[in-house]
Amino acid sequence: MAVSRMPAIWVLLIGAVLTFGVAVSPAQASRSHRHYDFVIKKADYTRLCQRKSILTVNGQFPGPTIYARKGDVVTVNVHNHGDKNITVHWHGVDQPRNPWSDGPEFITQCPIQPGASFTYKIILTWEEGTLWWHAHSDFDRNTVHGAIVIRPRRGTTYPFKKPHKEIPIFLGEWWKVDLRQVLADALRTGSEFNASDANTINGQPGDLFPCSRDGTFKLPVEDGKTYMLRLINAVFTYESFFSVAGHSLTVIGTDGSYVKPFAVDYVFIAPGQTVTALLTADRASRGLRNARYYMAARPLLPNNPFISFDKYDNSVATAVLEYADDDAAAAAAPDPEFPVLPAINDSAAADAYTTRLRSLASEEHPVSVPRHVQEHMLVTLAVNFLACSPDEHCQGPQGNRMGASLNNVSFEAPRHASILDAYYHKDKVRGVHTTDDLFPSNPPLLFNFTAGDDLPQELWFTKRGAKVKVLEYGSTVEVVLQNTALLGGDSHPIHLHGFSFYVVGTGSGNFDGDRDPAGYNLVDPPYQNTVAVPNGGWSAIRFRAENPGVWFMHCHFERHMAWGMDTVFIVKDGNVPEAKMLPPPPGMPRC
Repeated sequence: MAVSRMPAIWVLLIGAVLTFGVAVSPAQASRSHRHYDFVIKKADYTRLCQRKSILTVNGQFPGPTIYARKGDVVTVNVHNHGDKNITVHWHGVDQPRNPWSDGPEFITQCPIQPGASFTYKIILTWEEGTLWWHAHSDFDRNTVHGAIVIRPRRGTTYPFKKPHKEIPIFLGEWWKVDLRQVLADALRTGSEFNASDANTINGQPGDLFPCSRDGTFKLPVEDGKTYMLRLINAVFTYESFFSVAGHSLTVIGTDGSYVKPFAVDYVFIAPGQTVTALLTADRASRGLRNARYYMAARPLLPNNPFISFDKYDNSVATAVLEYADDDAAAAAAPDPEFPVLPAINDSAAADAYTTRLRSLASEEHPVSVPRHVQEHMLVTLAVNFLACSPDEHCQGPQGNRMGASLNNVSFEAPRHASILDAYYHKDKVRGVHTTDDLFPSNPPLLFNFTAGDDLPQELWFTKRGAKVKVLEYGSTVEVVLQNTALLGGDSHPIHLHGFSFYVVGTGSGNFDGDRDPAGYNLVDPPYQNTVAVPNGGWSAIRFRAENPGVWFMHCHFERHMAWGMDTVFIVKDGNVPEAKMLPPPPGMPRC
């Protein structure tokens, strides 16, 4: 019998104890408690022939990896020794009943001010695999991020042979200039954001960029051994393809959940997503002579008349896989082989990869897809204009200000309080309304969403607002995320805090509520926290609203989030104490 990934309530049994404020049964009382200290501070790093100061955790870029086991509780003391406000988010962790530690700035907390500290509590439940943490304030996550590695619970094993080693692989970007200034300039002028100067793998651009060869990330391997690559997309601007020359990858997980294994020549991964893949160093068995092979990442960019390719960095980041047990071969063939990657605009290659993702759906890793839906939502995703007042002199297209929206609402968070604090204290925070300004469950106008011609020009413009969606505890929810061709269209990686969800369907064109649900996968759909909604198409997700609290949903393209492609779900408390949101911990930052 299938069971839910996260129980509707934490059941209190005889002898239950309270650990870190969370009610647990005797079986859960033996969970491990791990602790980390994160010091936010500036550090100097040299890339692309010049040195600049960046914000880091413990001076590391990428930041330190958190290691845990399924069901553990992890506490992280964040000490802000930097020069700006900051928050940290634990991406993909459901945080049952504990939105206070979720992290998005002004959604669930006020930021940690310079000189202050805050202790986050990360409550792991069903998650197992690869997740990550990152800053969730301004554009800080560009350099403030790291991996979360969640291994099987003690006494259990992987659903595959244990690999020889595991290696986090971060895909990212590098700007030569101060990214704060990029953000400030774009928001001031209403224009597009300046593109990055390089793509990176584990913080390094790789051999194809100037002054970068010496720092290229290198992965030494031994012939015959299998390695687990924990791929994490920390890119701001676009989705990515990743491949390793001369080797195939076996995908075994995504977003902290296992999938039915499948072999690929390339991986498609959207910002916010993770992919866990196995690589076998089988050079000898296949008669390969070279000892060095490029790992490479290339963007997927949309065909959009409003977006110029020359505004975005479209070059390839590289790292090197090298057989460390054959120095002679490495010396004889010093130039690595290069992989074959899909073209920069090959959206069909992205779709072909995504359709192969299916949950493991085993006895040890079951699925429980909601069959009866109580709350239906159709949410349009759009890049829009915001009206520009005459004294602003905006520099966006046609003299407007760039914006983005969900159901034609461009979200604007408060700046003097958090929505969670206002909701918990029954809307008594000045100027913050949480339950009387509701996010619409449907777009204001039905039209041919993905057609390139005759789009309603009244929807080119959107308005700002802080609308929220309120859900009853335990309700089953389906959200159809419908892309639109407004301003040329784009793909959108949509991330939901507080929940993972089943991606039950995806397709091209306009969602048809009468026809498309018949093709849903309700048997073994992938269980994810970030879904890549295709350009010119739609994706349908389902989840149970069993996690009371305030939870952010947003596009993981950073500029789209800054423009307002966001909303908030408020899940009401249930009827029993164990189905209610935890009280705020001591020491919550103040605005």
